[in-house]
Amino acid sequence: MLVIKRLLAALLLTMLAWAPAHAQEASGNTTAPAVLADTYGRETPRSAVTGLVKALGEQDYARAANYFELAPPNTPRAAAAASDLARRLQAALDSGGSLIPFAGLSNEATGRIDDTLPPEQEQVGTLNLEGKEEPILLVRGDVGEGQQLWRISNQTIKVLRTHAPAPPAAAPAESITETSVAGAPVLDWGLLLGLAAASFIGLRLLASLVLMGLGRVVRDREQSSTFRFSHAALPPLSLFLAVVGFYIYADALPVSIVARQTLLRYAGIVAWVALAWFALRFVDAISRLIIARMQRSQRRQAVSVITLLRRSAKVLLLAIALVAILDTLGIDVTTGIAALGIGGIALALGAQKTIENLVGSVTVIVDRPVQVGDFCKVGDVLGTVEDVGMRSTRIRTNDRTVVTIPNGNFASLQIENFAPRDRFLFNPVIAIEYGIPADKLREGISIVEGVLKEHAQIDRDGARATLAGLGESSLNVEVFSYITVTDAVEAIHIKQELLLTILERLEEAGVGLAFPTRTLHLPEALKITRAPAKPEELSNSEKE
Repeated sequence: MLVIKRLLAALLLTMLAWAPAHAQEASGNTTAPAVLADTYGRETPRSAVTGLVKALGEQDYARAANYFELAPPNTPRAAAAASDLARRLQAALDSGGSLIPFAGLSNEATGRIDDTLPPEQEQVGTLNLEGKEEPILLVRGDVGEGQQLWRISNQTIKVLRTHAPAPPAAAPAESITETSVAGAPVLDWGLLLGLAAASFIGLRLLASLVLMGLGRVVRDREQSSTFRFSHAALPPLSLFLAVVGFYIYADALPVSIVARQTLLRYAGIVAWVALAWFALRFVDAISRLIIARMQRSQRRQAVSVITLLRRSAKVLLLAIALVAILDTLGIDVTTGIAALGIGGIALALGAQKTIENLVGSVTVIVDRPVQVGDFCKVGDVLGTVEDVGMRSTRIRTNDRTVVTIPNGNFASLQIENFAPRDRFLFNPVIAIEYGIPADKLREGISIVEGVLKEHAQIDRDGARATLAGLGESSLNVEVFSYITVTDAVEAIHIKQELLLTILERLEEAGVGLAFPTRTLHLPEALKITRAPAKPEELSNSEKE
């Protein structure tokens, strides 16, 4: 159980690849002291363990001895003792010990400061000696010339000398090259790779059987959210669980620490791939389900937003997975992220209009001032909305032309939407001629009000006809009422019917409608009488 618990903890550290590497930044201390370059790469716990494993894989024990907290050997006997210590460590790790995977090791010069160990110590693994677990500790110390380097502590050295069995005698170089690959026996590589393949194949077959069973139970696969999510989740989940199983069983096998540590390192990459694969398929499944619902409710413009959000989420997930994979490979991503940040600012400055239109699209679709098919007036444009896209909105005018308005501008314009009207205003002004008696005018107004009250599509609440004013050439009777229909074409026909009925009733009552006239009154003193013309001024026809 302790082994499983330890391996699960290591897996979690691998999944959170960049968290340990930036633990110092998270704690608020973002400035690490500068260190000089070290020949053996012992500046950080991660680089120290990586260099140690590489030296053990090459069976360069003289080099591996430099990763112990030992004084430089000044005699052949001291050098042999240091090399013997490296052999003991490799033998102890091969027979049941473990190292924290690459991504779980701190990549800071100060190590992890959020653990329970002193700041100058770092646990990088565990030894299982004589049935007892002992930590593998690195200690950070001064080795001269201002260098603060990480090496295996004297405490771990004492444990190795006391409890670790003596290493086997070194095999001839010829036999090593024939039976080993990259510093580990071929059989160990084959055993670990076979375990990984068997775990994945077994879980993948199990996932296929589960999907097959769900397919027989579920009638409509396209409409079933359970089947959609299961179909999206099970394939990548089987890969991720295979990695978990590999972590649990691989570290418990008595195989070479070099092969084990190498494959566990790259298993973290496979785990990140599985998580990214799972997240991408899950996003696709959710977006398809939502898009199907939006299409059933005729909300076409919402599909564009969902598509944009799906693509943005997938790009973000791929970026996170890429950063984690690069960090697992040992590539410093801090500089790259900073460069991307500067490039992103430059890109944002150069694409202000595009970003403005995207934000405007989200605003238009979320606020929903218009929908496809609505008749509206946007600024000076009057027409029917044909499409609300991610960059622009297209409106078909009454002249059958198409006006394209960028959504950044569209969201800032005054929009008058005629589609959601629940009634139409009927507000004509009827001009009655001057000279009509007052009683006859009252009769005409009553006739107009009667027409309004008789019609079934007129809202009687507030419907009225009143003498609004005395015009230049008419007595103006204003009609105010609402037609209780929602269709514009039907409202036009009702208006026509009402106007014709009013004209017929007024004509029958002898109430005349006015037309523009003007009467000129001249005083008698200004009347000019034309003098008779002289005979010579008359034409021949006038003389006759």
